Amino acid sequence: MRYTTAGESHGRALLAIVTAVPAGISVDIALLDADLARRQRGYGRGGRQAIESDRVTVLSGVRFGRTLGSPVALSVSNRDWENWTQVMAVSGDKPLDIRETQPRPGHADLAGIQKTGSDDARDILERASARETAARVAAGGVAKSLLAHFGVSISSYVEAIGSVAAAGLDPETVDTQAALSSDVSCPDEEAAALMRNAIDAARLAGDSLGGVFVVRASGLVPGLGSYAEAARRLDAELAAAVMSIPAIKGVEFGLGFEAAALPGSQVHDPIEYQADGGFRRLSNRAGGLEGGMSNGEMLVVRAAMKPIPTLMQPLATVDIDTHQRADASRERSDVCAVPAAAVVGEAEVALVLANAYAEKFGGDCVSDMVSAVDAYRDRVSS
Repeated sequence: MRYTTAGESHGRALLAIVTAVPAGISVDIALLDADLARRQRGYGRGGRQAIESDRVTVLSGVRFGRTLGSPVALSVSNRDWENWTQVMAVSGDKPLDIRETQPRPGHADLAGIQKTGSDDARDILERASARETAARVAAGGVAKSLLAHFGVSISSYVEAIGSVAAAGLDPETVDTQAALSSDVSCPDEEAAALMRNAIDAARLAGDSLGGVFVVRASGLVPGLGSYAEAARRLDAELAAAVMSIPAIKGVEFGLGFEAAALPGSQVHDPIEYQADGGFRRLSNRAGGLEGGMSNGEMLVVRAAMKPIPTLMQPLATVDIDTHQRADASRERSDVCAVPAAAVVGEAEVALVLANAYAEKFGGDCVSDMVSAVDAYRDRVSS
């Protein structure tokens, strides 16, 4: 299962096409819409979220609630497009007064202009916008629907916003419902209150904040991925997928960078055998990954998100026409979007894992896959 997206931030709609989708996946559109709503919410989000009310429209590949085995095409409309029809017109001559010529530091604006030869940063920023990730979340909902057939669940929470971090959170025991009910997606209410204060201070200063989120996947079988081929290593695929999310600057699994400072005895997870459950680790410092494969423990992916580049107190830049100093352009934007990025992280992780299951257990028919997974679980637990 792979996906591609199309669409601009203020275009008519965002599209996603998911290919190699097994037949028979039970797809509940309400669950996809719920994830889209989660992506829109969060303390520190900007005015765009008050305009949009994201809902997915299935264009192909699903009939009477089940996938057909053909590509699934999904659409998420942009309500704000009605206010941008002249700026984002498909045809005609472009008015000179709508060009964006003052690229934002930290955004794709300038490098994109240099890459494409454009004289208008809007040609780049409309696609580079994180608005595109709504289509990813819709695509990830199809992957989550497949994984649910195998008892795999995916969740996320926010560990830090700016310099405020929730100390002592154990990914294995974090209360998923507490994270879902928090407007900063943090299950520690004391830390969440401090995060809101930090966001308020950044808003008053015309600044923005990043942070750290964690994505967890439970119920995985061991052996997804490969130790034998670099391109098929599950950790490599997961890292690439999460790093593809706009503004993500770092990804780690389990202990991650912390493991570099510890002796091996405090990094690796002892193994035991349980008669009623098979092989297990006594800890999960590896974050569910060993040798490029899942090991049957909870997958723990941690991602660092930089602050959003659009600032209400803009940084210095250079006008691409005059080459003179200028203030960077300002788009309607968020102060903090870490909780939203966590939902996108869930989608990316789900898509990689769904593809790994299809690769290992056959990707034609869900019922065949379920039978194969059950037989595999019996074998590896003996």
